[in-house]
Amino acid sequence: LSFLKKMLFFQFSFFFPPEINDSEGHPSSSHQTLKGTSKWATSLESLLEDPEGVKRFREFLKKEFSEENVLFWLACEEFKKTQGKKQMQEKAKEIYMTFLSSKASSQVNVEGQSRLSETILETPHPLMFQKLQDQIFNLMKYDSYSRFLKSDIFLNHKKSEEQEETSPEAQTAAKRASRIYNT
Repeated sequence: LSFLKKMLFFQFSFFFPPEINDSEGHPSSSHQTLKGTSKWATSLESLLEDPEGVKRFREFLKKEFSEENVLFWLACEEFKKTQGKKQMQEKAKEIYMTFLSSKASSQVNVEGQSRLSETILETPHPLMFQKLQDQIFNLMKYDSYSRFLKSDIFLNHKKSEEQEETSPEAQTAAKRASRIYNT
């Protein structure tokens, strides 16, 4: 399968930012305890670090007819990890043809003067799409992300998480764990 087809069919593994530590070098408790929708609501960056968050955000963007934005952002993240000139050229051309060319099947909305010409594809480098990726990130951050946090997709997922946390099974498991660790 081509690079973009793989992106569409598989969950993405992201490099996670270094763990946030307190002044004594211990993991930050606020960073550790947030998960799921609570973590997604802290920032778009946190949402994009979580494969389930990306899945839900894509679902939302698809309904808004702007899924190409997150797909482009993800493709750029994967591109940065590409090794070897030949592989870089192939992936760069695929990103260009899918998202940036005037004939692109999933064209992203970037400023005209920021578009790349096909000639740059011959000498690719890991950050060649960075300026465009930043534009799309900002578009998502200041536009669709805030709507996502108010969407039924997000709110229903949050509600189901809260119900799971308050379910009798979850409380029983927590009590058992508490007994085990407190003996």
